[in-house]
Amino acid sequence: MDRIQLKDIAHARSGDKGQKTNISLILYEEDLYEKIKEKVTAYKIKSHFSHITKGSVERYELPQLGAFNFVINQTRPLGVAASLDFDAHGKSLSWHLLEMEIELEI
Repeated sequence: MDRIQLKDIAHARSGDKGQKTNISLILYEEDLYEKIKEKVTAYKIKSHFSHITKGSVERYELPQLGAFNFVINQTRPLGVAASLDFDAHGKSLSWHLLEMEIELEI
C-alpha cells in the first residue's frame, strides 16, 4: 500500500454559504471511486478539518461523475461576513482537502 495525497488522484472545488463549507472531490480516474469511497469518509473529513469545525460533515456520493461532495457544518461562526480568517470564503479549503493523505493500493 502506498501513502498518497488526494491531489495525486483528484481535483477539488470549494465554497460556502453562511456557516457551511461545501467541498467537491472529483477523481481523475473513475475506476478509483469504490476504493476512495472506503477511504474518504465523512468521519475522516471531519477529523481532517477539526481545526475549523465542531459541526457535522455530510458526504454526498456522485458515482456517475466519479465525485463526492462534502458539506462541513459550523465552519464560520456567525457566517462569512463575521469571520476574521484570511480566506473567509473558504476557497482555499479545497487545497487543504487535497493535501489529505490516504493509504491506497494502486
